[in-house]
Amino acid sequence: MNSNDHSDPKIAILKKAEALFLRLGIKSVSMDDVTRELGISKKTLYQYFENKEDLITQVISNHQCEEADAVTGICRGANDALEEVMGIARHVIVQLQQMSPATIFDMKKYYPEAWQVVERSQFEYVYNVVRANLERGKKEGLYRDDFDPDIIARLYVGSTAVLLDDQSFPTAEYHWSVLYREFIQYHLRGIVSPKGLKKLQEYLSEL
Repeated sequence: MNSNDHSDPKIAILKKAEALFLRLGIKSVSMDDVTRELGISKKTLYQYFENKEDLITQVISNHQCEEADAVTGICRGANDALEEVMGIARHVIVQLQQMSPATIFDMKKYYPEAWQVVERSQFEYVYNVVRANLERGKKEGLYRDDFDPDIIARLYVGSTAVLLDDQSFPTAEYHWSVLYREFIQYHLRGIVSPKGLKKLQEYLSEL
């Protein structure tokens, strides 16, 4: 499936369902809501999806494909490792600002299999992106050369999971976009070299 082919009726359904889930949460959005938003029949909807859980799983898969394309583009266009992180951070912050806290809560509680897909992707894909960035930054002299990229990448992934933990950071008190911004600064300040610190301060003023 080409995640950029918006002329595909299935992609149109996935994008509309994703928008509803992000805005209203998952539990409160029914298959009837999706058909009403798109102006299609339930028969048409069930031609593409077996049930709501199947729809959720495919929404996640499509979203992850689009995110991977976006991150790849950011990495290719970045002049250095720090610019790469800043570009990804800006992208993630926009995504988090558009997401209702109910979306994550509902997925964890009512659709654990779908949440496991997210967690697996979070570890596998994010780990690889972060590790590659760490190695790039070392080569460019922007990051210290005395840390293990594998360990730091795993710490990064584990820390981002904590940001979404309502017990650690209640959503009523902490907005995800603010948490992520603070985390990125914390992460980078721990790994930059003196050369990288100067450039980091320039980038942070733009974030």
